[in-house]
Amino acid sequence: MSLSKRDIFFSHLAQTSPLSLALEVSRAEGVFIYDTDGKRYFDLNSGISVSSLGHRHPKVIDAIKKQLELYMHTMVYGEHIQSPQTEYADLLFQHLDNSLDCIYFLNSGTEVIEAAMKLSRRVTGRYEIVACRNAYHGSTQGSESLRSDKEYSRSFLPLIPGVRHIEFNDFDAIDNIGCRTAGVIIEPVQAEAGVIPPAQNYLQAIRQRCDEMQCLLVFDEIQTGFGRTGALFAHQKFSVLPDLLCLGKAMGGGLPIGALVGNKKTINTFSRNPALGHISTFAGNPVICAGAKAVLELLLDTDVVKEVEEKGKYLSDIIASHNIVKEIRREGMMMAVELEKRKYLKHVVQRSFELGALIDYFLFNSRSFRLAPPLIYNFEQLREAGDILLEALDFAESQYSKS
Repeated sequence: MSLSKRDIFFSHLAQTSPLSLALEVSRAEGVFIYDTDGKRYFDLNSGISVSSLGHRHPKVIDAIKKQLELYMHTMVYGEHIQSPQTEYADLLFQHLDNSLDCIYFLNSGTEVIEAAMKLSRRVTGRYEIVACRNAYHGSTQGSESLRSDKEYSRSFLPLIPGVRHIEFNDFDAIDNIGCRTAGVIIEPVQAEAGVIPPAQNYLQAIRQRCDEMQCLLVFDEIQTGFGRTGALFAHQKFSVLPDLLCLGKAMGGGLPIGALVGNKKTINTFSRNPALGHISTFAGNPVICAGAKAVLELLLDTDVVKEVEEKGKYLSDIIASHNIVKEIRREGMMMAVELEKRKYLKHVVQRSFELGALIDYFLFNSRSFRLAPPLIYNFEQLREAGDILLEALDFAESQYSKS
């Protein structure tokens, strides 16, 4: 007797938690995901900020197909000249500050963070890395070491030493960046804490302190990059320039890719003393880079990014006045909806799923749900999705109306 897909999933595929959503996907198109029964779901998370242009954008698919006809993997990254890599770099650097002029392609956000940690230590000759509490930068050993909470990391101790944590938006804590600090790794907008925007002049103060201490400022824009906050990159929105820029998630239009961006002198430190300071077999995969270039072209050649702020406000306004909504924190189409009581949260998430809208939790905020929809939503779709959220909020409130 053959096993069903669900049986195989739970019997033979490694699980990340005891509470998998277990949505059996048949296809995805635009802002929708469809299950095997044909039920349609509004994707309001973009696979955690990945599918910013929706699912299977035709121009991205076309670019991938064209590259498949030419070549796929030919050699480990950095050895062959491949046009998808060079064309992507040429386009990207037309839209970044001149000091950010060199890219190291990688496979995922967490690998980018690992490379940034290594490079910060290599360039400065120092040891300490400063990160913020309630930040998430990935789950590999180095990235995991940047997490402040022990609930997730204590089972994997000892982690990499030399990490110091400060509170995000605490100006006094900036003094902890000192002469032993190699790099400060920070999100311009804290994501997993529940979308915490930077206080006015906070990022500028971090930048100034890094200059004074001659350490590297590393911006993790893995979630905020590629239009999510209403600018191509969040550091441009807040007018603060990092030494290293970490990219991933939405970069590939649904395919796995990341990149570390900095100036040529800094990034090329990996190439000497010792050579091969960081190597990666599949980094810069030509098929994925071709898709990534199509993503970037679409963001630059259309009004998608220009419309982000208006669309984010529109969706936020639909649900903001509900009785159990305490606050909505938002940067563009990156939102955290905080509820009046923690107990409402699971009911809102589950009921939204039942009604056909996919929302999610945050790692470090137990009273808020995440909204990070594809940037291509139109207003009619946002209205329909917002109505589902209102119905889910009503349901959650009704569960405790007698208490």
